Amino acid sequence: MKRVAIVSCYFQHNYGSMLQAYATQMALDKLGYENETIDISGFNGEIKKAKMLYFAKASLTSDILLSKLGMAKTVLMRKFSKNEYTSNSHIRAEKFDTFSKKYFRLSPAYNSKAELGSKCEENYSAVLVGSDQLWLPGNIAADYYTLNFVPKSVNTIAYATSFGQISLPKDSAKKAKIFLRNIKHIGVREESGQKLVKELVDRDVPVVCDPTLLFTGDEWMAIQKKEPIVMEKYIFCYFLGNNPPHRKFAKSLKEKTGCKIVALTHLDEFVKSDERYADETPYDIDPSDFLNLIRNAEYVCTDSFHCSVFSILYRKPFFTFRRYARKTRSSTNSRLDTLFNLVGISGRIMNGDENIEKCLSMKIDFDAAHKKLENVRSDSYVYLVNALNND
Repeated sequence: MKRVAIVSCYFQHNYGSMLQAYATQMALDKLGYENETIDISGFNGEIKKAKMLYFAKASLTSDILLSKLGMAKTVLMRKFSKNEYTSNSHIRAEKFDTFSKKYFRLSPAYNSKAELGSKCEENYSAVLVGSDQLWLPGNIAADYYTLNFVPKSVNTIAYATSFGQISLPKDSAKKAKIFLRNIKHIGVREESGQKLVKELVDRDVPVVCDPTLLFTGDEWMAIQKKEPIVMEKYIFCYFLGNNPPHRKFAKSLKEKTGCKIVALTHLDEFVKSDERYADETPYDIDPSDFLNLIRNAEYVCTDSFHCSVFSILYRKPFFTFRRYARKTRSSTNSRLDTLFNLVGISGRIMNGDENIEKCLSMKIDFDAAHKKLENVRSDSYVYLVNALNND
Protein backbone atom coordinates (compact mmCIF):
# COMPACT_ATOMS: atom_id res chain seq x y z
CA MET A 1 0.00 0.00 0.00
CA LYS A 2 1.31 3.44 -0.93
CA ARG A 3 1.95 5.92 1.88
CA VAL A 4 1.07 9.56 2.37
CA ALA A 5 4.20 11.70 2.32
CA ILE A 6 4.32 14.63 4.75
CA VAL A 7 6.27 17.72 3.78
CA SER A 8 6.90 19.66 6.99
CA CYS A 9 9.55 21.48 9.02
CA TYR A 10 10.03 18.58 11.45
CA PHE A 11 13.71 19.54 11.83
CA GLN A 12 13.13 23.13 12.97
CA HIS A 13 14.41 23.83 16.51
CA ASN A 14 11.23 25.63 17.49
CA TYR A 15 8.69 24.16 19.90
CA GLY A 16 5.60 25.10 17.91
CA SER A 17 7.09 24.05 14.57
CA MET A 18 8.13 20.63 15.80
CA LEU A 19 4.86 19.95 17.62
CA GLN A 20 2.67 20.93 14.66
CA ALA A 21 4.78 18.72 12.37
CA TYR A 22 4.36 15.84 14.79
CA ALA A 23 0.62 16.56 15.08
CA THR A 24 0.27 16.15 11.31
CA GLN A 25 1.82 12.70 11.59
CA MET A 26 -0.44 11.93 14.59
CA ALA A 27 -3.54 12.97 12.63
CA LEU A 28 -2.77 10.65 9.71
CA ASP A 29 -2.02 7.83 12.16
CA LYS A 30 -5.35 8.44 13.90
CA LEU A 31 -7.18 8.30 10.57
CA GLY A 32 -5.44 5.04 9.65
CA TYR A 33 -3.30 6.32 6.75
CA GLU A 34 0.18 4.88 6.48
CA ASN A 35 2.54 7.85 6.29
CA GLU A 36 6.07 9.10 6.57
CA THR A 37 7.66 12.53 6.80
CA ILE A 38 10.05 13.34 3.98
CA ASP A 39 13.65 13.32 5.21
CA ILE A 40 15.23 16.45 3.73
CA SER A 41 18.79 15.75 4.90
CA GLY A 42 19.90 14.86 1.38
CA PHE A 43 18.74 18.13 -0.19
CA ASN A 44 18.55 20.57 2.73
CA GLY A 45 21.56 22.38 1.30
CA GLU A 46 19.60 22.91 -1.92
CA ILE A 47 16.73 24.48 0.05
CA LYS A 48 19.00 26.67 2.19
CA LYS A 49 20.90 27.96 -0.84
CA ALA A 50 17.68 29.07 -2.55
CA LYS A 51 16.46 30.80 0.63
CA MET A 52 19.76 32.60 1.18
CA LEU A 53 19.70 33.82 -2.41
CA TYR A 54 16.19 35.15 -1.86
CA PHE A 55 17.15 37.03 1.32
CA ALA A 56 20.26 38.42 -0.36
CA LYS A 57 18.10 39.91 -3.11
CA ALA A 58 15.17 40.98 -0.93
CA SER A 59 14.67 44.39 0.56
CA LEU A 60 15.72 44.57 4.21
CA THR A 61 12.91 46.87 5.25
CA SER A 62 10.44 44.48 6.85
CA ASP A 63 10.33 43.16 10.40
CA ILE A 64 10.59 39.57 9.21
CA LEU A 65 13.56 40.13 6.93
CA LEU A 66 15.40 42.13 9.56
CA SER A 67 14.84 39.31 12.02
CA LYS A 68 16.58 36.94 9.59
CA LEU A 69 19.77 38.98 10.00
CA GLY A 70 19.50 38.54 13.76
CA MET A 71 18.99 34.81 13.34
CA ALA A 72 21.97 34.56 10.97
CA LYS A 73 24.12 36.38 13.53
CA THR A 74 22.87 33.97 16.19
CA VAL A 75 23.82 30.93 14.09
CA LEU A 76 27.37 32.28 13.80
CA MET A 77 27.50 33.01 17.54
CA ARG A 78 26.37 29.50 18.39
CA LYS A 79 28.87 27.96 16.00
CA PHE A 80 32.01 29.96 16.78
CA SER A 81 31.57 31.51 20.25
CA LYS A 82 32.37 29.76 23.50
CA ASN A 83 30.25 31.18 26.29
CA GLU A 84 27.29 30.29 28.52
CA TYR A 85 24.75 31.26 25.84
CA THR A 86 26.23 28.96 23.19
CA SER A 87 26.67 26.15 25.71
CA ASN A 88 23.00 26.41 26.74
CA SER A 89 21.92 26.61 23.09
CA HIS A 90 23.68 23.31 22.38
CA ILE A 91 21.87 21.68 25.31
CA ARG A 92 18.50 22.79 23.90
CA ALA A 93 19.47 21.73 20.36
CA GLU A 94 20.31 18.23 21.57
CA LYS A 95 16.88 17.97 23.23
CA PHE A 96 15.18 18.93 19.94
CA ASP A 97 17.24 16.44 17.94
CA THR A 98 16.54 13.62 20.40
CA PHE A 99 12.79 14.36 20.28
CA SER A 100 12.85 14.43 16.48
CA LYS A 101 14.66 11.07 16.26
CA LYS A 102 12.28 9.50 18.76
CA TYR A 103 8.96 10.65 17.35
CA PHE A 104 9.23 11.29 13.61
CA ARG A 105 8.86 8.44 11.13
CA LEU A 106 11.08 9.59 8.29
CA SER A 107 11.34 8.46 4.69
CA PRO A 108 14.57 7.22 3.17
CA ALA A 109 16.84 10.15 2.36
CA TYR A 110 16.56 11.56 -1.15
CA ASN A 111 19.60 13.22 -2.70
CA SER A 112 17.64 16.00 -4.40
CA LYS A 113 14.15 17.37 -4.93
CA ALA A 114 14.35 15.97 -8.45
CA GLU A 115 15.01 12.46 -7.13
CA LEU A 116 12.14 12.82 -4.64
CA GLY A 117 9.85 13.93 -7.46
CA SER A 118 10.82 10.97 -9.61
CA LYS A 119 9.93 8.54 -6.79
CA CYS A 120 6.61 10.11 -5.80
CA GLU A 121 4.36 8.17 -8.14
CA GLU A 122 5.98 4.89 -7.16
CA ASN A 123 6.00 5.48 -3.39
CA TYR A 124 3.15 7.80 -2.44
CA SER A 125 -0.61 8.01 -2.88
CA ALA A 126 -0.53 11.66 -1.78
CA VAL A 127 1.90 14.36 -0.72
CA LEU A 128 0.68 16.62 2.07
CA VAL A 129 2.29 19.93 2.99
CA GLY A 130 1.56 21.48 6.35
CA SER A 131 1.34 23.42 8.38
CA ASP A 132 2.99 26.43 9.98
CA GLN A 133 4.39 29.35 7.95
CA LEU A 134 5.60 27.22 5.07
CA TRP A 135 4.50 29.69 2.40
CA LEU A 136 6.53 32.65 3.61
CA PRO A 137 8.35 34.34 0.69
CA GLY A 138 11.67 32.68 1.56
CA ASN A 139 10.06 29.25 1.52
CA ILE A 140 8.28 29.98 -1.76
CA ALA A 141 11.68 30.85 -3.22
CA ALA A 142 13.12 27.57 -1.90
CA ASP A 143 10.38 25.79 -3.91
CA TYR A 144 9.98 22.74 -1.65
CA TYR A 145 6.83 23.49 0.34
CA THR A 146 5.17 24.55 -2.91
CA LEU A 147 4.97 20.85 -3.96
CA ASN A 148 6.07 21.80 -7.47
CA PHE A 149 8.27 18.68 -7.50
CA VAL A 150 5.24 16.35 -7.25
CA PRO A 151 4.01 14.83 -10.54
CA LYS A 152 0.45 15.77 -11.52
CA SER A 153 -0.56 12.08 -11.26
CA VAL A 154 -0.08 12.18 -7.46
CA ASN A 155 -2.64 13.73 -5.11
CA THR A 156 -1.43 16.93 -3.44
CA ILE A 157 -2.85 18.42 -0.25
CA ALA A 158 -2.15 21.52 1.83
CA TYR A 159 -3.32 21.15 5.40
CA ALA A 160 -3.46 24.35 7.51
CA THR A 161 -0.56 25.76 5.56
CA SER A 162 0.16 29.41 6.28
CA PHE A 163 1.59 32.32 4.30
CA GLY A 164 2.62 33.84 7.62
CA GLN A 165 1.62 37.30 6.41
CA ILE A 166 -1.34 39.12 4.87
CA SER A 167 0.18 39.74 1.43
CA LEU A 168 3.14 38.67 -0.70
CA PRO A 169 5.85 40.58 -2.57
CA LYS A 170 5.28 40.72 -6.34
CA ASP A 171 7.77 37.99 -7.23
CA SER A 172 6.48 35.63 -4.52
CA ALA A 173 2.89 36.27 -5.60
CA LYS A 174 3.76 35.38 -9.18
CA LYS A 175 5.21 32.04 -8.05
CA ALA A 176 2.31 31.44 -5.67
CA LYS A 177 -0.18 31.73 -8.53
CA ILE A 178 1.46 28.71 -10.13
CA PHE A 179 1.64 26.32 -7.18
CA LEU A 180 -1.75 27.36 -5.76
CA ARG A 181 -3.37 26.32 -9.04
CA ASN A 182 -1.56 22.98 -9.05
CA ILE A 183 -2.19 21.77 -5.48
CA LYS A 184 -5.38 19.73 -5.70
CA HIS A 185 -6.70 20.35 -2.17
CA ILE A 186 -5.95 23.47 -0.15
CA GLY A 187 -6.90 24.19 3.45
CA VAL A 188 -5.25 27.21 5.08
CA ARG A 189 -4.72 28.12 8.73
CA GLU A 190 -5.66 31.83 8.67
CA GLU A 191 -8.52 33.87 7.31
CA SER A 192 -5.90 36.16 5.77
CA GLY A 193 -4.52 33.16 3.86
CA GLN A 194 -8.01 32.30 2.67
CA LYS A 195 -8.39 35.82 1.27
CA LEU A 196 -4.94 35.70 -0.30
CA VAL A 197 -5.66 32.46 -2.17
CA LYS A 198 -8.91 33.98 -3.44
CA GLU A 199 -7.10 37.12 -4.62
CA LEU A 200 -4.27 35.23 -6.31
CA VAL A 201 -6.05 32.34 -8.04
CA ASP A 202 -9.77 32.88 -7.40
CA ARG A 203 -10.11 29.65 -5.39
CA ASP A 204 -12.46 29.34 -2.44
CA VAL A 205 -10.59 27.35 0.20
CA PRO A 206 -11.52 26.49 3.79
CA VAL A 207 -9.82 27.63 6.98
CA VAL A 208 -8.89 24.55 9.00
CA CYS A 209 -7.37 24.40 12.46
CA ASP A 210 -3.68 24.07 13.16
CA PRO A 211 -2.80 20.36 13.49
CA THR A 212 -1.95 20.80 17.17
CA LEU A 213 -5.64 21.67 17.72
CA LEU A 214 -6.77 18.38 16.17
CA PHE A 215 -6.05 16.78 19.54
CA THR A 216 -7.27 17.43 23.06
CA GLY A 217 -5.02 18.22 25.98
CA ASP A 218 -5.58 14.65 27.23
CA GLU A 219 -4.43 13.22 23.89
CA TRP A 220 -1.25 15.31 24.10
CA MET A 221 -0.46 13.56 27.42
CA ALA A 222 0.79 10.61 25.35
CA ILE A 223 4.17 12.29 24.86
CA GLN A 224 4.70 14.06 28.19
CA LYS A 225 5.38 13.30 31.84
CA LYS A 226 2.40 13.38 34.19
CA GLU A 227 4.47 14.90 36.98
CA PRO A 228 5.18 18.64 36.84
CA ILE A 229 8.72 19.60 35.88
CA VAL A 230 8.50 22.61 38.22
CA MET A 231 6.86 21.91 41.58
CA GLU A 232 6.24 25.45 42.89
CA LYS A 233 3.60 27.83 41.57
CA TYR A 234 4.92 29.66 38.53
CA ILE A 235 4.19 31.92 35.59
CA PHE A 236 5.41 30.36 32.36
CA CYS A 237 6.88 32.87 29.90
CA TYR A 238 7.59 32.04 26.29
CA PHE A 239 8.57 35.10 24.27
CA LEU A 240 10.25 34.94 20.87
CA GLY A 241 10.24 38.68 20.18
CA ASN A 242 12.49 41.32 21.73
CA ASN A 243 9.89 43.43 23.54
CA PRO A 244 10.85 44.64 27.06
CA PRO A 245 7.25 45.72 27.95
CA HIS A 246 6.12 42.09 27.66
CA ARG A 247 8.70 40.98 30.23
CA LYS A 248 7.75 43.93 32.44
CA PHE A 249 4.12 42.73 32.39
CA ALA A 250 5.28 39.28 33.54
CA LYS A 251 7.26 40.82 36.40
CA SER A 252 4.21 42.85 37.48
CA LEU A 253 2.15 39.64 37.36
CA LYS A 254 4.74 37.98 39.59
CA GLU A 255 4.53 40.82 42.12
CA LYS A 256 0.75 40.58 42.22
CA THR A 257 0.42 36.78 42.40
CA GLY A 258 3.55 35.70 44.25
CA CYS A 259 4.31 33.15 41.55
CA LYS A 260 7.87 32.87 40.32
CA ILE A 261 8.71 33.25 36.62
CA VAL A 262 9.91 30.24 34.62
CA ALA A 263 10.96 31.30 31.13
CA LEU A 264 12.41 29.74 28.00
CA THR A 265 14.86 32.38 26.83
CA HIS A 266 17.00 33.23 23.78
CA LEU A 267 14.91 31.04 21.52
CA ASP A 268 15.35 31.97 17.84
CA GLU A 269 18.23 34.30 18.70
CA PHE A 270 19.98 36.04 21.59
CA VAL A 271 17.46 38.50 23.04
CA LYS A 272 18.79 41.20 25.35
CA SER A 273 15.49 41.67 27.20
CA ASP A 274 15.53 37.96 28.13
CA GLU A 275 18.40 38.63 30.50
CA ARG A 276 17.63 38.61 34.25
CA TYR A 277 13.83 38.93 34.26
CA ALA A 278 13.01 35.29 35.12
CA ASP A 279 13.66 33.19 38.23
CA GLU A 280 14.34 30.03 36.25
CA THR A 281 15.49 29.68 32.63
CA PRO A 282 15.81 25.95 31.88
CA TYR A 283 17.44 24.84 28.63
CA ASP A 284 17.11 21.04 28.86
CA ILE A 285 13.53 21.28 27.62
CA ASP A 286 12.24 19.29 24.65
CA PRO A 287 8.84 19.81 22.96
CA SER A 288 7.09 17.39 25.33
CA ASP A 289 8.53 19.27 28.32
CA PHE A 290 7.26 22.50 26.76
CA LEU A 291 3.73 21.08 27.02
CA ASN A 292 4.36 20.09 30.63
CA LEU A 293 5.47 23.63 31.51
CA ILE A 294 2.28 25.10 30.01
CA ARG A 295 -0.02 22.47 31.56
CA ASN A 296 1.27 23.00 35.09
CA ALA A 297 1.64 26.79 35.06
CA GLU A 298 -0.63 29.10 37.05
CA TYR A 299 -0.42 31.71 34.27
CA VAL A 300 1.12 31.89 30.80
CA CYS A 301 2.61 34.97 29.12
CA THR A 302 3.59 34.58 25.47
CA ASP A 303 3.86 36.11 22.01
CA SER A 304 3.66 32.65 20.43
CA PHE A 305 0.77 31.20 18.45
CA HIS A 306 1.41 27.64 19.56
CA CYS A 307 1.95 28.54 23.20
CA SER A 308 -1.46 30.25 23.04
CA VAL A 309 -2.92 27.10 21.45
CA PHE A 310 -1.73 24.83 24.26
CA SER A 311 -2.76 27.36 26.91
CA ILE A 312 -6.29 27.04 25.53
CA LEU A 313 -6.11 23.24 25.40
CA TYR A 314 -4.93 23.13 29.03
CA ARG A 315 -7.36 25.84 30.21
CA LYS A 316 -4.62 28.13 31.49
CA PRO A 317 -5.17 31.84 32.19
CA PHE A 318 -2.93 33.29 29.50
CA PHE A 319 -1.88 36.67 28.18
CA THR A 320 -0.76 36.90 24.57
CA PHE A 321 1.27 39.76 23.12
CA ARG A 322 1.77 40.78 19.52
CA ARG A 323 5.36 40.11 18.55
CA TYR A 324 5.22 42.65 15.71
CA ALA A 325 3.61 45.95 16.60
CA ARG A 326 3.49 47.48 13.13
CA LYS A 327 0.81 46.35 10.69
CA THR A 328 3.17 45.57 7.85
CA ARG A 329 2.26 43.02 5.21
CA SER A 330 4.92 40.74 6.70
CA SER A 331 3.47 40.81 10.22
CA THR A 332 2.47 37.36 11.50
CA ASN A 333 -0.24 38.68 13.83
CA SER A 334 -3.15 37.40 11.73
CA ARG A 335 -2.74 33.83 13.00
CA LEU A 336 -3.55 34.97 16.53
CA ASP A 337 -6.67 36.79 15.35
CA THR A 338 -7.88 33.67 13.52
CA LEU A 339 -7.15 31.44 16.51
CA PHE A 340 -9.11 33.60 18.94
CA ASN A 341 -11.97 34.00 16.45
CA LEU A 342 -12.18 30.21 16.01
CA VAL A 343 -12.59 29.58 19.73
CA GLY A 344 -14.51 32.75 20.59
CA ILE A 345 -11.95 34.19 22.99
CA SER A 346 -11.45 37.95 23.16
CA GLY A 347 -9.49 40.42 25.25
CA ARG A 348 -6.38 38.25 25.66
CA ILE A 349 -4.03 40.25 23.43
CA MET A 350 -1.96 42.64 25.55
CA ASN A 351 0.46 45.50 24.99
CA GLY A 352 2.34 45.23 28.29
CA ASP A 353 1.14 48.39 30.02
CA GLU A 354 -2.21 47.00 31.24
CA ASN A 355 -3.43 47.09 34.83
CA ILE A 356 -2.59 43.69 36.33
CA GLU A 357 -5.57 43.57 38.69
CA LYS A 358 -7.94 44.22 35.81
CA CYS A 359 -6.23 41.55 33.70
CA LEU A 360 -6.51 39.00 36.51
CA SER A 361 -10.23 39.69 36.81
CA MET A 362 -10.80 38.83 33.13
CA LYS A 363 -12.04 35.25 33.02
CA ILE A 364 -12.01 32.91 30.02
CA ASP A 365 -15.01 30.71 29.27
CA PHE A 366 -13.01 27.61 28.42
CA ASP A 367 -16.12 25.40 28.27
CA ALA A 368 -17.52 27.54 25.44
CA ALA A 369 -14.11 27.74 23.73
CA HIS A 370 -13.66 23.96 23.81
CA LYS A 371 -17.17 23.41 22.47
CA LYS A 372 -16.41 25.66 19.49
CA LEU A 373 -13.07 23.92 19.09
CA GLU A 374 -14.81 20.52 18.88
CA ASN A 375 -16.79 21.76 15.87
CA VAL A 376 -13.71 23.25 14.19
CA ARG A 377 -11.78 20.06 14.87
CA SER A 378 -14.55 17.92 13.37
CA ASP A 379 -14.78 20.08 10.23
CA SER A 380 -10.99 19.98 9.83
CA TYR A 381 -10.92 16.19 9.99
CA VAL A 382 -13.70 16.05 7.37
CA TYR A 383 -11.61 18.28 5.07
CA LEU A 384 -8.54 16.11 5.60
CA VAL A 385 -10.34 12.80 4.94
CA ASN A 386 -12.05 14.17 1.82
CA ALA A 387 -8.75 15.49 0.50
CA LEU A 388 -7.00 12.16 1.11
CA ASN A 389 -9.80 10.17 -0.55
CA ASN A 390 -10.36 12.41 -3.59
CA ASP A 391 -7.29 12.62 -5.78
